[in-house]
Amino acid sequence: MFDADPKARADLRAGTLYAIAGEAGWIYYGQVTPDKAIGFFRHREHNLAGPEGVLSSNVMTTVVVAHPSIGRALRSGRWKNLGRFPLHKGLQKMRYSVQWPVGTLNVTVWAGGKPSHDTRVEDPAIQNMEIIAVWDAEYHIPQRLTADFGEEEAEWHIGGPIWRERKVKEETARRFPDQPWHRLPQDWVPTGVDQE
Repeated sequence: MFDADPKARADLRAGTLYAIAGEAGWIYYGQVTPDKAIGFFRHREHNLAGPEGVLSSNVMTTVVVAHPSIGRALRSGRWKNLGRFPLHKGLQKMRYSVQWPVGTLNVTVWAGGKPSHDTRVEDPAIQNMEIIAVWDAEYHIPQRLTADFGEEEAEWHIGGPIWRERKVKEETARRFPDQPWHRLPQDWVPTGVDQE
């Protein structure tokens, strides 16, 4: 946890670097992209790191974080603004995301904020793409970063990329077999089958 700053406001200019207080005392890092998403790095420490080490790390995931929640997280001390730095090269490319309407296995891939093409949820080419969603800086991001980093066991219900959202649906169906709205469609392709 960082010092609370009751007057802090989110800075959504590309290149702004944030430190994020994660679970188990880990500090994660994220940088604002040109489209105001946050790219999180495969870098974490128990003490605040310098920007050079963080920005030389690989990008782990890029998600949309609710802008008001970033300000709230800064004011509470869960996030810390480290300043603005040159944009990491991994965050300069076009971002793809997937729109997955409820009740269907057909999805739309979005590229750069525009629909690109339609496909099915088990398409191997989209498994690492993010579901279109907005995450809360304080209530969702710490658990999400634990799941993305992948060294500790994360809560089973934490979604994110298509492959993990599919696993969440399978686990929900397994845990709640008597609830018809959680049943998988007959043409569901189980996770793992399409990656073999």
